[in-house]
Amino acid sequence: MITEEKRKVLELFAQGRRLYKLMQFQEAGKFFGEALKIDGRDGPSSVYYRRCAHYAQNPPPEDWDGVFVFETK
Repeated sequence: MITEEKRKVLELFAQGRRLYKLMQFQEAGKFFGEALKIDGRDGPSSVYYRRCAHYAQNPPPEDWDGVFVFETK
């Protein structure tokens, strides 16, 4: 059974992912941040929150396919 808290985290994550795919990284980051306020240990929200911060400062090319490419090991 999914708790109401987890359901809210999932909804926020889904909204963030939609904006992430549209390359609206600042807005997407807000949704991931809200999810993390509810559950600070939510791994997927944490990963995407950091990626949004990265892409907000270093935008991907216009033809970006949504794949995050690691530049360092």
